[in-house]
Amino acid sequence: MATKIDDERLNVRIGDAAVPGAVAGDQDEGSALVLTSEQVWQALAKASFAVLSYVTPRGEPRSSGVVYKTVGRHLYVVVAAESWKAKHVVASGRVAVTVPVRRGGILSLVVPIPPATISLHGTAIVHVADSPRLHPLLEELKSLLPPDRRASGSVIEIVPEGTFVTYGVGVSLMNMRDPAAAGGRVSVTQGRSTG
Repeated sequence: MATKIDDERLNVRIGDAAVPGAVAGDQDEGSALVLTSEQVWQALAKASFAVLSYVTPRGEPRSSGVVYKTVGRHLYVVVAAESWKAKHVVASGRVAVTVPVRRGGILSLVVPIPPATISLHGTAIVHVADSPRLHPLLEELKSLLPPDRRASGSVIEIVPEGTFVTYGVGVSLMNMRDPAAAGGRVSVTQGRSTG
């Protein structure tokens, strides 16, 4: 099946959505597409699963799969108030997050195509679910925190810092084979990737 590529704009995709503003001159053979912080945030907003990594009070690394939601420039995860995640994250206040971004569309049903990834680190704040600080966000978080879980849940608010590290985001499937072309870094707050 052939794909038509416009000379002016590349048919660049993040998951199932086109990357706005991806210009043909932004990508050449052997170099990564120039991504912006906004494009990475858009990809984060479309995904919902992440791997949350943290360190236990004994200094042991842990990772857990979580469902999250972005609100503004923060990620929110709901966990049981007495869970290990809530206890360990509150102890250090630091986390790393990796979000797999599905690639390949229908082709991925036939051929094993690895997901693209967005990785970040940041500060994590654990709130009791009925915290007054969260009241303005309850409507946006209702898919993660229905009313019947508000008494028994905790919300981990993740504030990304520094740079996003991306792999395969906004590059063709063929270019994912080349680490130099597939990898990128972009400031969490603004700017373009450094490739």
